[in-house]
Amino acid sequence: MRQSEAGSTRHSLHVPTVIMAKKKKKVAPKANGGPLGFESKLWAAADALRNNMDAAEYKHVVLGLIFLKYISDAFEAKHAELVKQKAEGANPEDPDEYRATSIFWVPKEARWTHLKNNAPQPTIGKIVDDAMTAIERDNPSLKAVLPKDYARPGLDKQRLGQLINLVSDIGLGSPADRAKDVLGRVYEYFLAQFASAEGKKGGQFYTPSHVVRVLVELLAPYKGRVYDPCCGSGGMFVSSEKFIEAHRGKLADIAIYGQESNYTTWRLAKMNLAIRGIDAQIAHGDTFHNDRHPDLKADYVLANPPFNDSDWRGELLKDDKRWVYGKPPAGNANFAWVQHFVHHLAPTGLAGFVLANGSMSSDQSGEGDIRKAIIEADLVDCMVALPGQLFYSTQIPVCLWFLTRNKKNGRFRDRRGETLFIDARKMGTLVDRVHRELTDADVAKIAGTYHAWRGDKGAEKYGDVPGFCKAARLEEIREHGHVLTPGRYVGAEEAEDDGEPFDKKMKRLTTVLRDQMEEAKKLDAVIATNLEELGYGG
Repeated sequence: MRQSEAGSTRHSLHVPTVIMAKKKKKVAPKANGGPLGFESKLWAAADALRNNMDAAEYKHVVLGLIFLKYISDAFEAKHAELVKQKAEGANPEDPDEYRATSIFWVPKEARWTHLKNNAPQPTIGKIVDDAMTAIERDNPSLKAVLPKDYARPGLDKQRLGQLINLVSDIGLGSPADRAKDVLGRVYEYFLAQFASAEGKKGGQFYTPSHVVRVLVELLAPYKGRVYDPCCGSGGMFVSSEKFIEAHRGKLADIAIYGQESNYTTWRLAKMNLAIRGIDAQIAHGDTFHNDRHPDLKADYVLANPPFNDSDWRGELLKDDKRWVYGKPPAGNANFAWVQHFVHHLAPTGLAGFVLANGSMSSDQSGEGDIRKAIIEADLVDCMVALPGQLFYSTQIPVCLWFLTRNKKNGRFRDRRGETLFIDARKMGTLVDRVHRELTDADVAKIAGTYHAWRGDKGAEKYGDVPGFCKAARLEEIREHGHVLTPGRYVGAEEAEDDGEPFDKKMKRLTTVLRDQMEEAKKLDAVIATNLEELGYGG
């Protein structure tokens, strides 16, 4: 649910907008084997054509064309294959030949060659709109998803033609390119760049991939139903698919369910998943007031809901059946989201989600009582404090919550009455002045610690690490007033012993201090002399 109102943006604090065209060159994100290399070049060229158009508007222009190019290329590759098989009875103009292999049928007026040939024409906007309309007509799963406003007067048709020529130079849908996930990576790279360009508003549709990876790596969604009730552009699902592929699992073993309240963001998600061939039930609507998956019990819930949402109309849901642990305040939806996640968990389900740090300690408007009830119900499996500057929409630090319906479910060791706390605030690397990213090693360390603690098969043996992680009993959490801030539990990092005896070290340091004090006296005298020479003597 990426609301557009100021009071209910995904992360509501201000972050300076980044000027897109002047960004330093950045290494393309890694996926399936490292950087492709051309994402940043393509971005720079596309951004140069943006002119004065707002980034929020321009992203739909660009991403729509990239999507169209991809499905057209995939269609053409299959079409060429079917032409060669005509003697065997194949029909290149039969839509079912394409749908049988999960390839969209692209009618002649929507094929990329047609668009490229007409790119210089002043009517190119209408030609693109007609192409989008034709694709939606012949592919019901894309109905009401694709952008169809390229003919509008405010869109420079010469620049649109140049953008089509730019996208034409990249192979996005051939079998080899699909194997490298070219389009998916271009789409994800552009989403990230647009989120950065839009600053605060960018958080409404995009969660940084390295944050998503922490959630996915910890939960390890190999099999079952995966649910994100505020799915944005679908990043949680894409990362889950990548996780399964990286661990040689079967994509058919998971079923994906999602919901998104913002219509334009919902369309981004539908395209993002369609180009990856991910079959998902993504509904449009307000999750709190129009839950489109009311009976779903998910094995995994992954989410990054709007932070501190004050405009969720909670006063209309006072007696909702989801509020098992207490009625959430109308002025903040944090614990409405938490209880919605719990409501949709299967008996052995696991949930991982991002929340503002205040959720770990707030006592305002009954939030402390709700958190206490959730803790006493033994639902909290793990808490992770993350560093600041990870998001495009806010520089405040955030935390990750991991809940489980049953800590003795047979999948892992019996963890009843125990919660793991991880303090990862010192992790991450600055990639520019205002943004930090978690490295692969950071993600692996956090996930490895959690898996060792909960007793995953093949995981290393767990041990508390002062300053980083601590397995705390419920009694200890009670002593801390049911506050879940990891820093309260993990303690201070152990200082490294340099082997020097204490007495010897003190004598050495005292001698150094005396020498420095003597040097300071000499400097004071020099300064006093200089002031006298300037006529400012005491």
